[in-house]
Amino acid sequence: MFEKVPTVEELNQLMGDDIFKIWSDINNFIKNNYDMEMIWDNGGKTGVFELKYRKGGKTFCALYPREKGICILIIFGKNEREKFEASRGEFSEYINSFYDNTHQYHDGKWLYLDVINSNLTGDIERLLLIKKKPNRKRGTIYEN
Repeated sequence: MFEKVPTVEELNQLMGDDIFKIWSDINNFIKNNYDMEMIWDNGGKTGVFELKYRKGGKTFCALYPREKGICILIIFGKNEREKFEASRGEFSEYINSFYDNTHQYHDGKWLYLDVINSNLTGDIERLLLIKKKPNRKRGTIYEN
């Protein structure tokens, strides 16, 4: 576990205003729809930090803030791959191409998506909905 969680100001300065807005939108989507544990860590080669969302010991997704960007990791197992492939038409050409060109491992596709503009936010939300149905009722109050 990370000793010092980065502040909003540090994250904004790292990513820049436009990317930080996307970061906030994705995090708010997750917090509003899912009851998840948030774990901060060092980002290693992928980013400066890692924010992992987990439930019951399983990783839902991980976000990697970095200088002027974000990377998000979503792992699709067999069931999620089938759901994605059945709903390909709902996704942008970029996501479909990225998915097709991502290596298939024995445990699934590890989608490391570089998010550089807000055009991908809707696609990311749909990918997260494929990964897991929301388990938080909208409008409930939660603690950060």
